[in-house]
Amino acid sequence: MNKSIGRTPFIFFVILFFCSTSGLSEEIEYLAAEEAGFSAERLERIAPAMQKYIDEDLTPGILTAIMRKGKIVHITTQGYMDVENKIPLQADAIFRIASMTKPVASIALMILWEEGHFQLNDPISKFIPSFEQTKVSSTADASGKTGTLENPKRPITIRDMLTHTAGLANSYIGNKQAYRKAMNLPRPKSNAEQIERLSKLPLNYHPGEQWQYSAATNVVGHLVEIISGQSLDIFLKERIFIPLDMPDTHFYLEDTKGGRLTAQYSPGENNKIRLQDPGSEKSRWITSPRNIYSGGGGLVSTARDYLRFQQMVLNEGEFNGVRILAPSTVSLILENHTDNIPIWLTGPGTGFGLGYGVIVDRGKASTPLSEGSAYWGGAYCTISWIDRKKDLVGLMMTQVRPYTHINIRQEFQVLAYQALVE
Repeated sequence: MNKSIGRTPFIFFVILFFCSTSGLSEEIEYLAAEEAGFSAERLERIAPAMQKYIDEDLTPGILTAIMRKGKIVHITTQGYMDVENKIPLQADAIFRIASMTKPVASIALMILWEEGHFQLNDPISKFIPSFEQTKVSSTADASGKTGTLENPKRPITIRDMLTHTAGLANSYIGNKQAYRKAMNLPRPKSNAEQIERLSKLPLNYHPGEQWQYSAATNVVGHLVEIISGQSLDIFLKERIFIPLDMPDTHFYLEDTKGGRLTAQYSPGENNKIRLQDPGSEKSRWITSPRNIYSGGGGLVSTARDYLRFQQMVLNEGEFNGVRILAPSTVSLILENHTDNIPIWLTGPGTGFGLGYGVIVDRGKASTPLSEGSAYWGGAYCTISWIDRKKDLVGLMMTQVRPYTHINIRQEFQVLAYQALVE
């Protein structure tokens, strides 16, 4: 299967990318590479490096984008959004962004923090009483069937949920089967029911003592619902998506939005991609029951929408005259809140803020990102980051899961920074 089709013509892409559905909003401008401190020649290295993954059938199509000084410096589409039907990847394609939902849900909760509804060190049980009874397994076995159950040394706080240090049972460590059964069988009827089930599982460790990736941001999303009195989808729409003009960011879709929903793939034999979820009306983002709004990973979005969100964060809470958060709040979100606790998922040199991973030591992290940069990716091999020191936003979108056998995200980051010469 040969999927090498070259890049979408740049002028067409820019016109399509900048075309708002309302036609009324102020759009992100384009800045020539040299004016933005980039080498145009070095930026040309990105496309061939990405194309090799497409040519080797390791991923269907790839969108890469770089913004600096609030303007687009590089944006390119390659490959297909539907391999079987040979539909080229479109500039306005809709991607499953999975865990890139986490920064959005976390910022939603911080909007409510700014309004005085809670403090970060408040116990989570203040808002979700069932967590007051949650125990800790002495064996880090979330089933609680072995070892002993003991009271936590201190209550789980809201900050613990935002930083993944609450100790929650999860699908990575401990009794993963008990966790998956409790969270998914049968499918919960609401966020409230899902979080109630989670609160009844023993913690893997005492709050604040370790970092473990978990459904903590699902709890964050439900906190938004409890405090605001709105479902998470409505709150995000009214307080973030509409103000920032993000019309293509949703938890579920009514249809393919004019054929813009991408197909999603998984590695098969020899890691060659095979269709997992179509970009058609049969996609589960269209057919699924609409009762769970996952703050930890439920959104679909476009490059245009997510770049606007990230630029708002880089702008210290404001975009195109719309303020979502105060600068001091954004600064707090992007601090490292985990001290020296190892972040096993991202490795040495990294910490965790309120919804974002953060770079604390470039050398240990072996990354081109500046120290203090904030980032996170999604399970379908998407990633985005903001670099405050370089005034830069990076974004890469593709749709393959799992993706641990390829280094495409890291390679794009290296290629982005090697082109930055000022």
